[in-house]
Amino acid sequence: MIYNSFDNPGLVKVLTFLQTHNTEYLSGQDLSDVLRISRVAVWKHIKKIQELGYEVESKQKSGYKLLANSDLLLPWEITSNLKTKIIGKQAYYFDSIDSTQNQALKMAHDPANNGAVIVASKQTGGRGRSGRQWISPKGGIWISIILQPKFDISITTLFPIASALALSIAIEKTFSITPELKWPNDLTLNGKKVAGMLVDVSLESNKIESLVLGVGINFNVNTKEIEKNLKGTPNFYGVTSLSEQKVDVKPIHLVQTFLVELEKIYKALNAKQIKKIISEWSKRSSTIGKNVELNTTDEKIKGKAIRIDEDGALVILDKGKTCRVIAGDVIHLSK
Repeated sequence: MIYNSFDNPGLVKVLTFLQTHNTEYLSGQDLSDVLRISRVAVWKHIKKIQELGYEVESKQKSGYKLLANSDLLLPWEITSNLKTKIIGKQAYYFDSIDSTQNQALKMAHDPANNGAVIVASKQTGGRGRSGRQWISPKGGIWISIILQPKFDISITTLFPIASALALSIAIEKTFSITPELKWPNDLTLNGKKVAGMLVDVSLESNKIESLVLGVGINFNVNTKEIEKNLKGTPNFYGVTSLSEQKVDVKPIHLVQTFLVELEKIYKALNAKQIKKIISEWSKRSSTIGKNVELNTTDEKIKGKAIRIDEDGALVILDKGKTCRVIAGDVIHLSK
């Protein structure tokens, strides 16, 4: 099942009318007259709307009434009243896909797709950093965003860090909790991973042609099942789900809030407001000030994490000397 934000205009018209008149029953004839479509078309759209998870009551001689919206991250729900200029103005929804990131990479070269959002209810081949598996069952938020930025190539390594900050702010605004930020791009609650970022960059003539941000959020997932699959894998430190917070937040509310916060940070990066982003990230970081072990492709480094640089590199202090690490896995040490 695939939907996008610009197809299905008849369905969206019927749905929008139901949403804006949800205190009353609307007859099939009324919908037919107002929307200028046949009563058969109205009935077909209502059936499809119900299949998509919307609760629509049908009452003889009264008509139809919308009782509840769908929890699916459908494209017209993402774009509706979204207060952004670029990000999320077009959206694509897949019931199941190998990876939203792979789909976004196929679309990223087209300038018309700048800001497009690809969402999946579940992924069969989700991936994290360094080619790792990202388990993506139904109940999570699995999303990729296509961008064609103007900032310098050197900022690409800072971008996932900045994006994690945007998501942290969005979660704080919607759930009234503040996730910690674990370098380079994880969000944690009580020391367990709740979300992560992945960035794929396409370069041409030493300029950024496109950038695809992948975001995985454990919104309402079975953490025990995920832990069973991931236990024993490198750098595993536990998973948690936002649903464990027992706060009534709809997935669409979090996604729209995140897209707004992401666009703010995206604008800040384009305007070279790097220090502000680093400062805000550092305030929320669980890594800065900690003794850490950092595993890179070449070596293991131990020391105290003292800051991140303007390119997102983590600066480690060990025996009076500092070293910079641009990529790797961090383990927080107790001493």
